[in-house]
Amino acid sequence: MTEFEKKYYWDRRGSGCAKWDGLEMSFGDADLLAMWVADMDFRCPDSVEEAMARLARMNTYGYTFPAQSYYDAFLGWEEKRHGYRAERSWVRYTPGVVCGIYRFLGALTEPGDAVIILSPCYYPFMSAVEDTGRRLVCSLLKSENGVYTPDYEDFERVIEEEKVKAFVFCSPHNPVGRIWKREEIARLMAICEKHGVYVISDEIHHDLEVRGKHVPTLAAYPCEKFTVMLTAASKTFNLAGLCHSMAIVPDGELRKRFDDYCRPFIGMSSNMTGYAAVEAAYRGGEEWLSGCLDLIRRNARYVEETLPAALPGVVVSPLEGTYLQWVDLGAQVKPEELKSVVQDQCRLAVDWGHQFFPTESRCAGDRAAAETGKKDCHIRLNLATSGANVETAVSRLIGALKNRV
Repeated sequence: MTEFEKKYYWDRRGSGCAKWDGLEMSFGDADLLAMWVADMDFRCPDSVEEAMARLARMNTYGYTFPAQSYYDAFLGWEEKRHGYRAERSWVRYTPGVVCGIYRFLGALTEPGDAVIILSPCYYPFMSAVEDTGRRLVCSLLKSENGVYTPDYEDFERVIEEEKVKAFVFCSPHNPVGRIWKREEIARLMAICEKHGVYVISDEIHHDLEVRGKHVPTLAAYPCEKFTVMLTAASKTFNLAGLCHSMAIVPDGELRKRFDDYCRPFIGMSSNMTGYAAVEAAYRGGEEWLSGCLDLIRRNARYVEETLPAALPGVVVSPLEGTYLQWVDLGAQVKPEELKSVVQDQCRLAVDWGHQFFPTESRCAGDRAAAETGKKDCHIRLNLATSGANVETAVSRLIGALKNRV
């Protein structure tokens, strides 16, 4: 057990958390090892605990607004860790990155407009497109031995054929774990610029650099007139329950469109706990994050080395960013058997690969994405937990699948 685990690992059962106490509701079985939804089994940095304690001692929770120190902490973190310098006036609050996607789709596109994603992709992207009355189209990522890359020709073809108006981009990519290279981002952005496509870039996992260095979309390509970036401290520091994220919108016209669209909404300001926790995390959480990333790297190495060695044909996508490992069990199990093996035999709660692909009824454009999803045998494993939990999950998978007839 690492020093980080000794200090910060927390058994969250009984705390009302969705990851553990929501198993019965989400999987129909409360007695599973929770390796699914993307939050951590770790206590937050000490600086966050101290900030929350100060609020509790003050015991006054009236109307509040973010102080300059909040902006200094966030913008300073972005510049120091990612080399991107933003201005205070560019920052907008949203209750979450997914909520931000909904709002920017509403502000920048019209009902019926086509919106493209790279598939497989985080499934709330698809819901955001549909729920806002837009039309979902997909371009399938190419995979070679579990390493995914964009199919630029297909991406542009779909944009042209479907008259795409917006691109919801995931960087780093969930679920395949890629940290996109600068040239990959630039090539996608150039296609979008050529065809007048707005880019909504979800960079919520940008601090979770397991291998490689994240490049902000706005730093990789000069695309301020048509690009917004969404990020948060929530994945980085396990703060998702505080419902606090930020949008960076450098272009004044895009900010005005967003502000005008959001003006009728109630609750445009975050609560004071969100402001306090986020500022404290950015100011005092760097050492905590270093220990957390070391553990995630250790867990990723264990999965990547152990599963393929024991189970021929199993492909584990090398984890570059996020703490979510993408594992292809197709060489060992058929799609129709996946749930019975992984959940019923191995007693694991995971995210199923098919969730990250559109169904044929949901998606126009590249039908290959829907066809791929039908026969998909991936699972997504959450590695932001103890090494013991990861080893147990791997052991159960090997025990159920090895020498299987």
